[in-house]
Amino acid sequence: QVQLQESGPGLVKPSQTLSLTCTVSGGSITANYWYWTWIRQRPGKGLEWIGYISYSTYYSPSLKSRTSISRDTSKNQFTLQLSSVSPEDTAVYYCVRGIESGWTYDYWGLGTQVFVSS
Repeated sequence: QVQLQESGPGLVKPSQTLSLTCTVSGGSITANYWYWTWIRQRPGKGLEWIGYISYSTYYSPSLKSRTSISRDTSKNQFTLQLSSVSPEDTAVYYCVRGIESGWTYDYWGLGTQVFVSS
């Protein structure tokens, strides 16, 4: 059974960098046929794809300039860094595993709430 768990601060100040970590158990993130993905849901809005890391990294065009996804294979973790945040970045952030070239998903973390506020 693959499990994913998000961790990181629940409150970030505007203009700072949001940093989250996803710890994966029951499977190895070294396999490049999976798409290790970050998704978020802002209040009153639908799910929004942020990006993934696999054999390469890909980011949402609307967030690309502020987004960095990386992985630490020794810890079986992958991370999200979103810079220059504003209150509009307040959301529940999910780490998920993507399949079929990253167009669908099979395992989800429970999500973590992040507030951006001064």
